[in-house]
Amino acid sequence: MKLVVAVIQPTKLQAVREGLANVEVERMTICDAFGYGRQRGRAALYRGVEYGAPLLRKAVLEIVVNDDFLERTIDTILACAVTGPEGQFGDGKIFVMPVDGVCRIHDGLHGKEAV
Repeated sequence: MKLVVAVIQPTKLQAVREGLANVEVERMTICDAFGYGRQRGRAALYRGVEYGAPLLRKAVLEIVVNDDFLERTIDTILACAVTGPEGQFGDGKIFVMPVDGVCRIHDGLHGKEAV
């Protein structure tokens, strides 16, 4: 089992959710987050005065998948979260981490069946 953490643009959240549903990945946690990467935030103008907005809004998806769903999950996020024809800085990142175990709370089921 793997934990896929995808940090994406909030404007792409609905497209990613629909794409994942099409490949039968429907269980996830979605969080609202703020941060920056290579783009280092952005500058904005308010009444002629420039000020910095160092943190940008992002959406974070946390998805635990069995190993046979890993590649289709990553490929779908890559296809749906990109902005423009070639993508750009700030589109996000995908992190994959191992999961040692899972236990479903309501019935105590353990292992990959609990995902």
